[in-house]
Amino acid sequence: MQGILYEEPTIWLFLLVTVAMGGWAAWMTGRAVAITWRPPVQLVIYTAILGLVIRFIHFALFEATLLSAHYYIADTIVLFAFSFAGWRYNRARQMTTQYRWLYERTGPFTWRAREST
Repeated sequence: MQGILYEEPTIWLFLLVTVAMGGWAAWMTGRAVAITWRPPVQLVIYTAILGLVIRFIHFALFEATLLSAHYYIADTIVLFAFSFAGWRYNRARQMTTQYRWLYERTGPFTWRAREST
């Protein structure tokens, strides 16, 4: 996995910075976009910026390569997965709480139209 997802000597640095710290920030980004009723297309822009921030943290703290397209793309894909999951989770919650007479929750990320009684 080293060289494909991360360039640090251990996977723990990748898990700490990209998955834990970046994942939390990406989840909150997805939450913010969902709460303001914005489309998921905006997640791409915000996650791309967040990917730059995560690359800078890798560079500043762990002497990783700052301008590496390969690792930037790898980090951004992981961050986008978290941000889209956060967006979808909060959108499902919104749809089922604000329009509870129309929709019911079927899972943490999904909802469906209620059946007419």
